[in-house]
Amino acid sequence: MIHFQGKNKASKPFGDFSGRPHRFVADSDTSAIYSGRRKVVVVFIMTCMAALVGRAFDLQVLNNQFLKEQGDMRHVSDVSVSAYRGMIKDRNGAPLAISTPVESIWMNPQQIEPGKESEIRQMEMLLNLPKGKIDELIKGDAHRQFAYIARQINPVVADQVKALKLAGIYFEREFKRFYPAGEVSSHLIGFTDIDDVGQAGLEFGYEKSLKGIPGSKRVIRDGQRRIIEDVENIKEPVAGRNLDLSIDQRIQYLAYRELQLAVNQHKAKSAALVVLDAKSGEILAAVNQPSFNPNTRKGLKESLYRNRAITDVFEPGSTVKPFVVAAALDGRYVKPDEVFETHGFLQVGNHLVKDVHNYGTLDLTGVLKKSSNVAVSQMALRMPPEYFWGIYHKLGLGVAAGSGFPGEANGSLLDYQSWHEFDRATLSFGYGVSTSALQLARAYTALADDGILHSVSLLRRDEDVDQQRVFSAKTAKRVRAMMETVLMKDGTAYEGRVDGYSAAGKTGTVKKAGAGGYVEKSYFSVFAGMAPAKNPRLITVVMIDEPSAGQYYGGIVSAPVFSKVMAGALRVLEVAPDQQDNMPILLTRQGS
Repeated sequence: MIHFQGKNKASKPFGDFSGRPHRFVADSDTSAIYSGRRKVVVVFIMTCMAALVGRAFDLQVLNNQFLKEQGDMRHVSDVSVSAYRGMIKDRNGAPLAISTPVESIWMNPQQIEPGKESEIRQMEMLLNLPKGKIDELIKGDAHRQFAYIARQINPVVADQVKALKLAGIYFEREFKRFYPAGEVSSHLIGFTDIDDVGQAGLEFGYEKSLKGIPGSKRVIRDGQRRIIEDVENIKEPVAGRNLDLSIDQRIQYLAYRELQLAVNQHKAKSAALVVLDAKSGEILAAVNQPSFNPNTRKGLKESLYRNRAITDVFEPGSTVKPFVVAAALDGRYVKPDEVFETHGFLQVGNHLVKDVHNYGTLDLTGVLKKSSNVAVSQMALRMPPEYFWGIYHKLGLGVAAGSGFPGEANGSLLDYQSWHEFDRATLSFGYGVSTSALQLARAYTALADDGILHSVSLLRRDEDVDQQRVFSAKTAKRVRAMMETVLMKDGTAYEGRVDGYSAAGKTGTVKKAGAGGYVEKSYFSVFAGMAPAKNPRLITVVMIDEPSAGQYYGGIVSAPVFSKVMAGALRVLEVAPDQQDNMPILLTRQGS
């Protein structure tokens, strides 16, 4: 036993607090014990390292596919792929609505890194956003993980934003609708919203076929959920169907231009115009004023994008008189050579029917040429109410034209069982019945195509399978010949004559209905006609609402629009002129 000695005297053995002596191991024994323990620890560590190396080798070399699959599962996701919206084209293939690829930018506010203020300001400048706009989105909701920064931006600008490489900023491919014809066809084509969903016009009416079916693809994302690689296409997007319209954009533009000039000249409230193919019922043009630009719709009012030519109704006035004459002839309620004494007025019950002038004695041609209310009232009163109503109903008055345009008007036609004598009289000159410009143009096909009434279509077609006979061919031809005189010098629409072509038509000047009756000095100016008169190819109806520059008669306000549109449209379609005496004279320089 080893004892520690004090300097002055012997001390007690050093031990524990119990007073028992403590035993110490000699140095050689201690070294042996530590050496054994060290070996155990080293062996244990080496064994663990060998196991880890072996496992790593197994996972990374021998069985690496398992690890790859597990990693992919944690970073692979499926995303939607937008479908291309179908084009809308005119009958000749000219594009009226097309989709172009664009980018939309969104962010996850939770992933925006601090200290990126300069990059964020730069992004706001590239996107033309107000300063601090992105900060507002970041701070707006502490739990929000999605917020759009900009929609439908130019891909070039999107690439510049991508170059900033900001965490939490994501990009999504979309499509933006573009309308090459702009204001010219805007009421007809309509428009889509920012999500490319149809909101008006044909874009809305044919949404299901135009929109297509989105696809999907599998992508790899990084730790910040950014897409870094496309893995595979799961389902290909299916593009929407193209829409091939019956519209001829050349005629559409011509009609738009002339109608706009007329509205400005006569300071009118609004206007509508329809051009139909007289043989097929296809709608070649449908224009309205005022118009709008579907490519920039900021601040657009709903009243501006209403398609008045198809959805608005008016009382057609004297434009229905040719139908009354045809009905009376076909039903043998008048004779072809019969004459009528007008005297300028007609007593019907307690009411008076008046003409603008006392036309005296008129034959059937003179009735239409001078537009006598008195004479057609006499014809209407001879026809049984059921027969008279039946002709109007067959012509499509009071029934939607069936074009497929959303919101198409039905018009109105009272049931004949509730008619009084004065109702029959006023119906003969276009009061008490309402129609759209399209419905009136359709009714005129029964006169233009030798008694055959055509259905109408906004889609191109080869033939009309729904046509039906309303008048005999002989009667239709006879009435067309009468209507040619309306455009003669002593008729009511001399301004409606068509250079190089014979034409037939009828004017209408209609007082507008208001609260409690008709409004003084407030009119619809209407003209409906066809050309060439002997074998009509086109029908055009012009309606101008409330002209206020002094003139309001249909023959003065609307007939000149008919003349210019019809002449231009027939030449566009290469219809040969059939009347040489009213061909425009072309002056050429001598020697040229």
